[in-house]
Amino acid sequence: MAIEQHQNLIKITGKSHVKPNKNIGKKECQLVTFDLPYLAFYYNQKLLFYKGDGDFEGMVEKLKDGLSVVLEDFHQLAGKLKRDEEEVFQVEYDDDMAGVEVTEAIADEIEVADLTVAESSSILKDLVPFTEVLNLEGMHRPLLAVQLTKLKDGLVMGCAFNHAILDGTSTWHFMSSWAETCRGAPSTSAPPFLERTKARNTRVKLDLTLPSGTPTTPHIDEVKPMPNPPLREKIFNFSESDIDKIKSTINEPPSDGSKPFSTFQTLSVHIWRHIIHARNIKPEDHTVFTVFADCRKRVDPPMPEAYLGNLIQAIFTVTVAGLLLAKPPQFGASLIQKAIEAHNAKVIDERNEGWESAPKIFEFKDAGVNSVAVGSSPRFKVYDVDFGWGEPEHVRSGSNNKFDGMIYLYPGKSGGRSIDVELTLEAEAMGRLEQDKDFLMQV
Repeated sequence: MAIEQHQNLIKITGKSHVKPNKNIGKKECQLVTFDLPYLAFYYNQKLLFYKGDGDFEGMVEKLKDGLSVVLEDFHQLAGKLKRDEEEVFQVEYDDDMAGVEVTEAIADEIEVADLTVAESSSILKDLVPFTEVLNLEGMHRPLLAVQLTKLKDGLVMGCAFNHAILDGTSTWHFMSSWAETCRGAPSTSAPPFLERTKARNTRVKLDLTLPSGTPTTPHIDEVKPMPNPPLREKIFNFSESDIDKIKSTINEPPSDGSKPFSTFQTLSVHIWRHIIHARNIKPEDHTVFTVFADCRKRVDPPMPEAYLGNLIQAIFTVTVAGLLLAKPPQFGASLIQKAIEAHNAKVIDERNEGWESAPKIFEFKDAGVNSVAVGSSPRFKVYDVDFGWGEPEHVRSGSNNKFDGMIYLYPGKSGGRSIDVELTLEAEAMGRLEQDKDFLMQV
């Protein structure tokens, strides 16, 4: 049976809320300049697929019990977005709040293998909560929602995280901590660092009302609606040998004493060039490569890895398509390398000061013209998230925050230095990319 025919076979069987195991009292934490631009992004969605025909009800109870323990440290995820008397956003937790939303569902005619094929199916939208829900709605919705769906031969966990309160590093820190408590740990071995204001302490007032008093999203540039071309989402697997070949090729001949290009830089320019080629854009057209870079070690003073929040900034690299394709790949790799290395504490402070003087809330598709944008990281240990019944068969992102040219990088399921590239692309360009043997490393 075609997977799309399963669409109406996902049945919601229950909904509940999970709070921290013990009373914590009222806690407030100001959102900082690194968090605020993401209020108009959608919730960040992750899907983890597990095989096994264990006791589903027992697994759900185990997940809820572990969640109530891990929320003692990660209580912000059980809270709400609020604004204080000066209109400054904060995340607030109180013991009388509902907590994390957990939905249970059954889809017992669908197998894990139906859902873990390379091409995304629209059915994934029914397996993860809060599709097309803006982070701003965290003022009256849970900041974390989880859907647990029983499959014919396993379980899929769909999680929606409010992106205004945490980035990818914090997301996977939470997920690994949750898995730890489900496996029996009395508490997480690496508690989150909750003092966001240590990274930036400017209080930014955001005006969310129009003159008429109608609530709105602040300062989003108005764009005339245009018909959206159909998009496709697909995962491309680059094996360890593919990665090594790309990296060694772009690092030859040895550069003039400059630093060699990293795995990220070489894979990025490989993807960027082949997407631009597949798009058939004019040589004089500009293209932007965007990476959402972790700034924990870049800020001064550096912040701990366990910092809970957004400590990322978008780094933009711009060139014209003709130049990117005509020059050897070292040209694009060098552009990316220089932009990333230049993004130091001084640049981060200047970016923050500029934003604070004229706050602009980004939309998720503001990555630039003819853009290729990279989120997530193959460094995140997504396949170590074992709740007690083994590692996930597969990990992927939901449909939120995806646009033409958006990429999520994950460690490859095959292990080693392999990398999975989850790519969203306009359908015609995707069709051309699928035929590009150089891109697929089949030459």
